[in-house]
Amino acid sequence: MSASLSDVVSQHPYPEFQDWWPLGESFLAMMADAIASQWHELSSPADDSDSVQKTVEDYISLVYHRQARPGLAADFASATSLGTVQSGEFDALSFAFFLSAYRKLASRSGGDELSRARRQFAEEVGARFFSLLSEHLALELPTSLRNQSDLASVNGAVQRIGKFLLEEGYLRSHFAFHFDVLATHAGEKINQKSDDVLAALGIGGTAYALYEMGHPVILPSAVYLHHIVGEAQHHSSRTIEELFARVGCDAWETDDFDPSLFPSNLVVELWKIRSQSPEDRQTSSP
Repeated sequence: MSASLSDVVSQHPYPEFQDWWPLGESFLAMMADAIASQWHELSSPADDSDSVQKTVEDYISLVYHRQARPGLAADFASATSLGTVQSGEFDALSFAFFLSAYRKLASRSGGDELSRARRQFAEEVGARFFSLLSEHLALELPTSLRNQSDLASVNGAVQRIGKFLLEEGYLRSHFAFHFDVLATHAGEKINQKSDDVLAALGIGGTAYALYEMGHPVILPSAVYLHHIVGEAQHHSSRTIEELFARVGCDAWETDDFDPSLFPSNLVVELWKIRSQSPEDRQTSSP
């Protein structure tokens, strides 16, 4: 990827995100923990957030035509003054910390190894956020998807996460995650009812889901990271991915997903879900 931030902003300006909205402090506290903890693991003791702050300032100026608050990145990394963070500021912080992490990873590897490392960083942020959120919401999950009761429990947990994301402002207008799928992907027609999910998983096949988002707060930066480095943060998707991992499933949006192809009020991901092998389950256990 060689596009610059100014290039992709000019192509995808997102005027509907110019009016900022407040975010819930519970969401911000858990997300600050998840992002900063994984970012610090990539950093040397001499690293600080000054370079991240510079990216935040450049981003807010270019994307939102505003001046960033001094010390915003350091405050976020130390979970200070989170109650004042607005939507555009979180969008900028997410972009800046992830771009910093992705650049650090690029100094260590390249090619497919770098792509895997960037995806792993996003997954680790999602796993940490899910752990905190699961405790916050007191989620109870089955150990695997064996029957309709297990699937109902998983769906209920996903719906509670979606409700939280709406209430906290991460999603401004819409959330839906469902297993009734009528779609075409890569030339294949998909016609799945929710009752078909367990049967597909039971024979080692692929089940599907649709994840719909209305005005996700990081849509601008997700689009920009996707076009600049090829891997966006997709915070809520990586969170739900971790939920499925906890019940013995690999779940992810299709590899050709491009967030810039959707209107901001209805971003739709087609998900694939597969049962993990026993070896994979041991590797992914928390």
